[in-house]
Amino acid sequence: MKNVALITGASTGIGRELAHIHAEKSGDLVIVARSKDKLVALKSELEKKHDIEVFVIAKDLGKPEAPKEIYDEIKKAGIEIEFLINNAGFGGVGVFHELDYEQHMDMINLNIKTLTAITRLFLPDFVERNSGKILNNSSTASLMPGPLQAVYFASKAYVRSLSNALSEELAHTNITVTNLMPGATETEFGASSGMDKTAMFKKPASARKVAEAGYNAMIKGKIDVISGLTSAQKFMMAFIPFMPKKLLLKTVKNMQQTD
Repeated sequence: MKNVALITGASTGIGRELAHIHAEKSGDLVIVARSKDKLVALKSELEKKHDIEVFVIAKDLGKPEAPKEIYDEIKKAGIEIEFLINNAGFGGVGVFHELDYEQHMDMINLNIKTLTAITRLFLPDFVERNSGKILNNSSTASLMPGPLQAVYFASKAYVRSLSNALSEELAHTNITVTNLMPGATETEFGASSGMDKTAMFKKPASARKVAEAGYNAMIKGKIDVISGLTSAQKFMMAFIPFMPKKLLLKTVKNMQQTD
């Protein structure tokens, strides 16, 4: 395999579109998600259409042992990863103390622990050969606190902070780390998290558009990229640093009401 991209959460949404984009550029793929059927179908589609090679790993990325198992399986297969795309994640809407305890812990495990572990496992290989690109999918949620999605917003702030810090640590190398911050996007995330019923998801961006913005920014080695915002959302984002904290919190909360 050559020019290989490892994509987590590749079976749907932004991850699936990222797989298509990389395949269109004649790059081979390692695709990871829970649904083996969806991954196998995607593998068949991409290999037939683009004459590339796709390696499938069906794995529950929320399990603590998953990152090491994925790394070991890839090493055993003799595959060298050139692009690491940490896309998997999930959220949920509701009051912090009322939402299911296990849901909070699972969100932290997937959004934070798994991403950190996979990055830590593969990065030494990148450094040893002094090449590689990392794309971490955080969110515009990473730029502010998120009443009614407290853990999700906080987890994405972690992803942004980690990505930016690694970018500077690796500034003297040929390795880049890009932080993708999508706004509301047409994916299964909206329905599964309950966000599709909120004001934030009235005009979601296409997953393809967001994936293209993230992929192109990764190729260029950009530190941050924001994609998928309406004009009104861009206006709000520009003023976040200047908004009184109470007003910001109330505004974000109102945008996430599902009633």
